[in-house]
Amino acid sequence: MSLKKYIDNIKPNFEPEGRFHAFRSIFDGFETFLFVPNTTAKSGVNIHDAIDSKRIMSMVVIALMPAMLFGMYNVGYQNFAAAGALASASFFEIFFYGFFAVLPKILVSYIVGLGIEFAWAQWKGEEIQEGYLVSGIIIPLIIPIGCPLWMLALACAFSVIFCKEIFGGTGMNIFNPAIAARMFLFFAYPSKMTGDQVWVAQDSIFGLGNTLPDTFTAATPLGQIGQGIAPNASVCDMICGFIPGSIGETSVIAIAIGALILLWAGIASWRTMLSVFVGGAVMALLFQSTGQSMTWWHHFILGGFAFGAVFMATDPVTSCRTMTGQYIYGFIIGAMAIIIRVMNAGYPEGMMLAIFFGNMIAPTIDHFVVERNISKRQKRLKG
Repeated sequence: MSLKKYIDNIKPNFEPEGRFHAFRSIFDGFETFLFVPNTTAKSGVNIHDAIDSKRIMSMVVIALMPAMLFGMYNVGYQNFAAAGALASASFFEIFFYGFFAVLPKILVSYIVGLGIEFAWAQWKGEEIQEGYLVSGIIIPLIIPIGCPLWMLALACAFSVIFCKEIFGGTGMNIFNPAIAARMFLFFAYPSKMTGDQVWVAQDSIFGLGNTLPDTFTAATPLGQIGQGIAPNASVCDMICGFIPGSIGETSVIAIAIGALILLWAGIASWRTMLSVFVGGAVMALLFQSTGQSMTWWHHFILGGFAFGAVFMATDPVTSCRTMTGQYIYGFIIGAMAIIIRVMNAGYPEGMMLAIFFGNMIAPTIDHFVVERNISKRQKRLKG
């Protein structure tokens, strides 16, 4: 291939004695993104696979595409619906309004996050790590459309520096960087992450969409239920995603497509994914039996429950590694998300906090599972 030949020709310039040796990590990052490295380990016992971490991350990004594209459409849909202009708007008007509203957030996320990754790699003289390929797109999808870009930039910088690089980079972080960004925004700027004015884009963009009055408000169905108000959206709209909410979290159908892609590719753990829903269903049924008005399955189609279960609880770095641990880990996350939703009226969305707590205890769960297996084997040997 001509591109491969060109890369090989300029590569000596980035070697230790080359003119651009200071930018070796940047060159290596682009080269390994374009082509699978042909180098292998020379010592020790190793298992070589046909797919590397960059390809895994790329597959996750592909799985996120349905949620992202529908999220763009829904941003436009909510703006036109709020202005009463939905009937006269075409599909392309709605989609491109949402596209231009969401695109700056994706760009800011990648520019800030990857910029820090590149700078960190140059400073440390290490390879550029690929973990932010996924975090960079998840972070914009789990925030409301009304979140200002400068806040998003701060959250991305915080998550990369304090929840990833400080622990040693990709594969060493305890907490999911996207979860950390969401938690940072929620606790530092709660008025921009919750309430009734952040879920619908209120300004026209490039002549598209509608400028809504400053007093316009629109609560999410989950927020309405938390306030004791019956949601004004149908079950069909909740499943399809035509409701106010975080950009990529509204459509259960789009998220389910992403889940199928991850499971087909063998990237996400079906044990973790399934046990999150089982834990959520068990806890929701318990609350429902005590008189809680919200039916158990409503929890799955509202808020970030489905998105968190599919794309964030299954993060292979911050979740449990043992098979038994994955069942326990997922069950705890699902149950805790429902507990937070029901018991804390001021925080109707509990999924992100539940996953954050799950990340915290995942190593402990794995430790006890491994110790239990060792103990059982020792007893068998003695018996």
